[in-house]
Amino acid sequence: ARFIHQRINQEVFKETEKVMENIQRVITQLRKKIEATGGDVERETLNLIPARDGKWYYKTSDGSYWRTFIFIEGARTYDTVENLEMAYEVGYAFGKFQQMISDLPGSPLHETIPDFHNTKKRFQSFIESLKKDVENRARGVKEEIEFVRKHADEVSHILNLYKEGKIPERITHNDTKFNNVMIDDQTKKAICIIDLDTVMPGFSIYDFGDCVRIGASTAAEDEEDLSRVSLDLSMFDKLAHGYLDASRSFLTSIEIDYLAFASKLMTFECGMRFLADYLDGDIYFKIRREKHNLDRCRTQFKMVEDMERKMEQMIKIVDEYR
Repeated sequence: ARFIHQRINQEVFKETEKVMENIQRVITQLRKKIEATGGDVERETLNLIPARDGKWYYKTSDGSYWRTFIFIEGARTYDTVENLEMAYEVGYAFGKFQQMISDLPGSPLHETIPDFHNTKKRFQSFIESLKKDVENRARGVKEEIEFVRKHADEVSHILNLYKEGKIPERITHNDTKFNNVMIDDQTKKAICIIDLDTVMPGFSIYDFGDCVRIGASTAAEDEEDLSRVSLDLSMFDKLAHGYLDASRSFLTSIEIDYLAFASKLMTFECGMRFLADYLDGDIYFKIRREKHNLDRCRTQFKMVEDMERKMEQMIKIVDEYR
């Protein structure tokens, strides 16, 4: 047998024990659901190996935290989608993941990164970065700042639906990139969701929206040529089809209503975070060139604009599979 040994990032996840408690509870639930349907529990979910003291992590003398997973053979991850069938598989995988943990028993999971997708607080943080303007960069990004202000009314929309009791809080992955889905080498089917550090309470539609943000873009997240950036409706179609095939049984009608909007909102949120970090002096996101975060911001805002032009088509696609 082969294993993966990982050191847990304590700069991002400061309460490691809570992260590991979340992961083990989710894995236990997934194993139960997979076994009930005759699946392969060694390949269709991550599996932790306990330390000798019975804990699901090991703390070394220097204070580092380590964990060990069983290595999943005969499968790999992809940084970008290679075809429409793969887009369907990724959408289905995240929908199925949500469906299997939707009835997780016991108390709510820990919030491992507080307010991770709290769009209202993300907007407030952006305003603070703008006020401080520590690098004196605001004068060079007036158009981007105005774009954020123009969309300010939308940042509380989903949160207000939750406060009004119209959509529920669920257990979500919160990092629904393509490379967090393992694809079987032989069947080309999605078999396992990985990177469970950010699994915590949230809104299901945000997971879908963040998957669309990257998966349905025609260009890289940091593309400098904005003419290459747009929403690929065929990719959106497959992601929505796969996701709803797996999740329509437990999602509410209102949640499905807002899948297209959530795609735009998650894209806007990410662009706003990139712009705030640029104003702050590039202290959060790693950069490889000057104005890297600004380039990232501009691709996200270009995607938002294209989604706004195509929103009616996006809603029709969702309605087709609801």
